[in-house]
Amino acid sequence: MSETPVIFAELPAASGKLGRVTLNVAATLNSLTLEMVDLLQAQLDAWRDDDDIAAIFIDGAGEKAFCAGGDVQALYRSAITTPGGPCDYAEDFFAREYRMNYSLHTYPKPIVCWGHGIVMGGGLGVMAGCSHRIVTEKTRIAMPEVTIALFPDVGGTWFLNHMPGRTGLFLALTGASINAADAIYTGIADRFIASERKAEVLDHLLQQHWEGSAAANHARVRHVLRPFAEQSAEQSAEQSAEQSAKQSHAQLPAAQVEPHLATINTLCDGDDAHAIIDNIVSLQTDDPWLAKGSESLAHGSPLAALWIARQLRELRLASLKECFQSEILLVTNIVRHPEFAEGVRALLIDKDRNPRWQYRASRDVPADVLDAFFSAPWDSNPLADL
Repeated sequence: MSETPVIFAELPAASGKLGRVTLNVAATLNSLTLEMVDLLQAQLDAWRDDDDIAAIFIDGAGEKAFCAGGDVQALYRSAITTPGGPCDYAEDFFAREYRMNYSLHTYPKPIVCWGHGIVMGGGLGVMAGCSHRIVTEKTRIAMPEVTIALFPDVGGTWFLNHMPGRTGLFLALTGASINAADAIYTGIADRFIASERKAEVLDHLLQQHWEGSAAANHARVRHVLRPFAEQSAEQSAEQSAEQSAKQSHAQLPAAQVEPHLATINTLCDGDDAHAIIDNIVSLQTDDPWLAKGSESLAHGSPLAALWIARQLRELRLASLKECFQSEILLVTNIVRHPEFAEGVRALLIDKDRNPRWQYRASRDVPADVLDAFFSAPWDSNPLADL
């Protein structure tokens, strides 16, 4: 395997070509660096205007992760180098990453994402932006930014607000881990396909006679993927019915979000963000998935929980473009504030898991402190031209 952090290939099909992108830093679970973001953006731009490229297939190297997020340690170094900002590397990273995410969401040609293994943070931003999103039996998705005093960005403001009920708010506040069944239910994935069928999927894509029309090629991708997804679903149903000890590893995992929707909606039915946070943190339950979410919020940053809730509430009716423009404003203020650096220090640098948050509870946060995170830190938004 090449040592380049992102591998690009143009694979000849029956007619036309398939562009293939492989995030290639398996040792760091394919976490995105600024270099990788720039490489992705440049290639997306080039292939958009290349008539030979009919569709794109994105995956990650190794079996553990599609992409576990961004290079948070590099962002941390940028934040502590210039406390209060500007934090040049971190701010450049987020602006260029969000621009790349927006390119994915608005790309005219079909993009197939093979979301296998860990898909977190920036990795979910890539997957969510693709037009044909596949998850497997090993997909594990989460946006646990509350634990490092960040927020579910990379378009999270958009896709979390489009989930059923109050699911998006609950997942954002708790960082709860979800699987393939949940990803399809919440709308951030389209199809479940067993991981062992990846080579077959690619082979069938390369057998296609691609056309000049992007709409026709989207239909062709659906035509290719649909039988694989149906077969995987049928296989899972048969295995579940048999309840065999020899079940295939390719079984669709049991849903976690949909069975808990009523509880999630009740927990998130509060008069304000403080009440919702209190509901989740004070939850008494024997259910391990709900209990883990409650514990995660309880140990997360109270300040971050407030800006997460406010971001989703204020942007609930916003356009995709407005969401990214708002995210860059909020994240710029966050990386300039010491709460973010402290969260990363405790979880990823010193790893003592004992962050010294500035406030003990959300109700201790002064209103003007929270307001400041939603005030533009510059004269011109770097994503104003999206």
